[in-house]
Amino acid sequence: MARTGDVGTGSLVHEAAMALGAVSHDPAELVLACRQLIEHRPSSGPLVWLAARMLTGADPGNEAWDASEMIQRDKTVRELEHALPGETGIVVIGSPELASQALNARGDVEVFVADTTGDGYGLVHRLDLNDRLAVDVPLAGLGSAVSEADLVLLETDALGPDSAICSIGSLTAAAVAAQLGTEVWLVAGVGRCLPAAMWEPLRAMVVSDEPWEDRHEVVSLDLVDRVVGPGGPVPAAEARFRIDCPVAPELFR
Repeated sequence: MARTGDVGTGSLVHEAAMALGAVSHDPAELVLACRQLIEHRPSSGPLVWLAARMLTGADPGNEAWDASEMIQRDKTVRELEHALPGETGIVVIGSPELASQALNARGDVEVFVADTTGDGYGLVHRLDLNDRLAVDVPLAGLGSAVSEADLVLLETDALGPDSAICSIGSLTAAAVAAQLGTEVWLVAGVGRCLPAAMWEPLRAMVVSDEPWEDRHEVVSLDLVDRVVGPGGPVPAAEARFRIDCPVAPELFR
C-alpha cells in the first residue's frame, strides 16, 4: 500500500487501516508495521494520526475503521468552498488535494498554480476542463504571482503547534505574501493536526540537511492568517485547539 505520492488521503488511510488491522492482535507486530508505514510516507499526518490512535486505543481494529470513516466524512473541502471570497485571485502550490476540489467547485475565482513539484499542470488542466480561470505559473514567477493575487492558499498534511509541512515553494509564497500584506490561508483536513511530541519527530524525518532538495518544507504559522479545517476557517493561533492525535512515543524510534 501507499505505493505512490498521488494516492488520495482517503484511499491511503483506508488501505493503511486494512493493512494494520491485519496485525492489530499482536502489539509488537503492530508497532513495527506502524513504523514502517510512517517511514514510507513520513509527510503524512493522517498516517501518524491513524497509527497513534491504534497504538493507544483499547481496540486497535475499531480505532482503525473509525479513523478511516472520519477521513471519508471530512468536511474541509465544503467549508473551504464556502469560505473562499469571490472575484479573487488565488495562488496555490502544485496540486493540493483538498484545495483543488474546493477551487474546482468555484467559478468566480482565478487560480494561479505555481508548479514547484511538477504536478501543477494537472490542476490547471482540470480547472480548464471545467471552464475555470487558471494560470500555470513557472517557479521563477511565484513571487510575481503572489503580488498579483488576493490570497495565498497553502495546504498541509501535517500541522504542528507552530508550523506546518507544506509543498516546496510554500515558504516563499507565504513570506512574499506577508511582506505585501496579502492573506495566507492554510488548509488542514482531518488527521493533520499533531501535538508537539508527534510533530517534532515527524518533522525531523521530512526535512533533510539539504532542505532545498526536498519536496516539502516547513512553514511557520507566523506567516499564516487562517487555518481551514472541517470546522471552517479559524485564526492560525487557534489551530492548536484542533489537535486530536494521541501521543504514542513508541511510533518513533
